[in-house]
Amino acid sequence: MREREERRRFLKKSALAIGALALAGPSLVSCVAETKKAPAGRLFGPSFKAGHLLRTGITTLPSITEEVDIVVIGGGISGLSAARWLRKNGATQVCLLELEDRTGGNSQSGKNEHSAFPWGAHYLPLPNNNNQDLLDFLAEAKVITGFDESGLPVYNEYHLNFDPEERLFINGFWQEGLIPTWGVPPADLKQIEWFVALMDEMKKAKGADGRYAFDIPLDNSSTDASFRNLDALTMQEWMVQQNFTSLYLRWYVEYCCLDDFGATLEQTSAWAGIHYFAGRKAKAANSDADRVLTWPEGNHWLAERLREQAGPDIRTGSLVYYVGFSHGKVIIDYLNLHNDQTKRLIAQKCVMATPQFVREKLLKDLLQVSPTGNKKPFAYAPWVVANLTVKQVPQGKGTALSWDNVIYGSQSLGYVNAQQQSVEGFPKKQVITFYLPLPDSSAAGRQAVFMKKQDQWAEQVLQELEKAHPTIREEVEELNVWVWGHGMIKPVPGFLWGEDRKKEGALLEGKIAFAHSDLSGISIFEEAFYQGIKAAQQLLS
Repeated sequence: MREREERRRFLKKSALAIGALALAGPSLVSCVAETKKAPAGRLFGPSFKAGHLLRTGITTLPSITEEVDIVVIGGGISGLSAARWLRKNGATQVCLLELEDRTGGNSQSGKNEHSAFPWGAHYLPLPNNNNQDLLDFLAEAKVITGFDESGLPVYNEYHLNFDPEERLFINGFWQEGLIPTWGVPPADLKQIEWFVALMDEMKKAKGADGRYAFDIPLDNSSTDASFRNLDALTMQEWMVQQNFTSLYLRWYVEYCCLDDFGATLEQTSAWAGIHYFAGRKAKAANSDADRVLTWPEGNHWLAERLREQAGPDIRTGSLVYYVGFSHGKVIIDYLNLHNDQTKRLIAQKCVMATPQFVREKLLKDLLQVSPTGNKKPFAYAPWVVANLTVKQVPQGKGTALSWDNVIYGSQSLGYVNAQQQSVEGFPKKQVITFYLPLPDSSAAGRQAVFMKKQDQWAEQVLQELEKAHPTIREEVEELNVWVWGHGMIKPVPGFLWGEDRKKEGALLEGKIAFAHSDLSGISIFEEAFYQGIKAAQQLLS
């Protein structure tokens, strides 16, 4: 689910949509069946044991020591990217410590007899053509198969999302595309058209320094205050200033903010909200700019390609509980969760590719910060991801099952068809992946998330899906849930271009570099990949 360059599609359909006001039938939303038999399923998430130990603290002094050159703490996209870059640029002894049983961070995946499926991030938009490091990696991974005579990348067709790409359930009908058009009044359609045109202008806009106003990585964006000052506003405030009052438009823009940031219009920086639509400017030899790269297992496919280049010394199930300095070297103490053995690594340098709230606990002695709670500027959005095995997805009226299937007015982001990229024909059973952002990131809200049981989440998922599929309960055979308590960083007003983000990314004592999408303020693959390379370059320089 992502920003789509739908201007052409929108204009083509808006005239038809006006007629749909009279034609649209009654909503397919129906009452929940009286008998609610909970489908089979389990509740998953990051390691509970590790989280508990990190919160309570470990005081054991390791008796075993080992000397290494560089340690990377964290095996998410940033950590893998850092390890890969270090290895490609001369570092031969790189040790990566990962808390979970496998690397990938929030790009996790699962698999059953019917399909692989994502447990987190699930697509990569086509990269900007000036993002050479990412283009190089995709070429190494055979996602890019070459370049045409004008230098545009040629993408492997099997990695580009297949048709049909996306649909929206609105006014009892599945319309093509995600921008609301079916049954939408003319005045609202006009506002949507203005918004799309303005975002096209923002995409091309450049500051006084000659840089694009909105770019990826974010650090490449213009420093021009006329654009950066937008970071002081909420997206809601900016839309009011621009007289964008349509509830249909508001829903669509908020859907986009929830998609990339897990944040509402009132929680999202206006700069970040506009960046969602204006930051991507890809051109490809064999694809429209609005297509994405995706796999049944989502971005875990990309994580595996990074892991293959990150070196042989990857230690999963490794809980780091202390980082410090001694005699000019970096000390890293960690617990092997498989055998409960502690070990001390003595390293020349270190990359900390951990979320900010973990970093604070590990460096609490060095930085003299409180071990309780996040630093105020770093706010996180919890997420829930559910994978459902169904006999079949009920069709409904309109566009057929697509890769991305969104329900207008839902609290969720809808679901993706995990088998969209399959070339094996129609499957016996179908697997869909449902995404539910939880924008209430308060302590009470987060606590409520962790108190819920699998059957409670399953009921919430089914109720959301019933808005478009009244008979979905009859089709579900299994419903598993993954809860991400700190799913992604929120770009709240003032954070992206404030001093806090800049300060937290600085090299520590010339020995410890930091790499995580937290330091970008936007949790997308491109930023995590970039932060890993940036940290590696800091150490090698």
